[in-house]
Amino acid sequence: MPGKKIEISVIIPTYKPKDYIFTCLESLSRQTLSSKKIEIIIVLNGCNEPFYTKINNFIEAHKDSNFILLHTETPGVSNARNIALKRAKGRFITFIDDDDYISDCYLQELLEISDNETIGLCRPIAFYDGENKELSYRITKVFDKYADGKKHNFQIARKFFSGPCMKLIAKDIIQDRQFNTTFKNGEDSLFMFEISDKFRFIKFSSPNAIYYRRYRTNSASTKKRSYKKRIFNASRLILAESKLYFTSFKTYSTKFYFTRILGAIKAIFLG
Repeated sequence: MPGKKIEISVIIPTYKPKDYIFTCLESLSRQTLSSKKIEIIIVLNGCNEPFYTKINNFIEAHKDSNFILLHTETPGVSNARNIALKRAKGRFITFIDDDDYISDCYLQELLEISDNETIGLCRPIAFYDGENKELSYRITKVFDKYADGKKHNFQIARKFFSGPCMKLIAKDIIQDRQFNTTFKNGEDSLFMFEISDKFRFIKFSSPNAIYYRRYRTNSASTKKRSYKKRIFNASRLILAESKLYFTSFKTYSTKFYFTRILGAIKAIFLG
């Protein structure tokens, strides 16, 4: 939309998407925040058809929303997100997985509470695909405990920072940092740790701004890796985060660094 000020760039990486993606895109087309302030960047990675045509047909039927469809032959969620980050024009960035969706006021509420030093966090609700019931979700408990409309040190919500979704991040916080494409697991945590030198506060939305996280039995996030692979990945993650921390230890939180290291070690035993 030429000449319009984009407030939020929504980034959605997708690989051989199921029909879940249209639930995600429908939720974005219903946002209470003006569509003139939003761009929705969908990056189809890997296999092109018939997925590109299906998504493009959806976009053609929803011309009031600012959907942008990109394609890369290179598969991988990190590469797809990096492509979108380079393309993004918004003052703020939010990431959404293609099988998740958001409530109608999600973007508007997060925009109202976020700034260049504060990351806005929503209320997450997790559910198993095909089951009409909410799962017990540890970060939902964090929201329910601290959502009081006030700014907090981000340390109280460390569990929210294992990944980039469920939040609104100022582009000035991200700067030119990107996801590490050499990792197959743990790149989300590494990215969030890397950008943690540029923010200190979080603020929770009202309970109405919801990120619905869908769990599927055969999804990549629910498949366990071998013990050997878990050790290898955790070792690389610890090395990468340690390099960041000790290169600029005055700008990174020591407490947050050690919780990241403990989290990587814990992942070895829990899968």
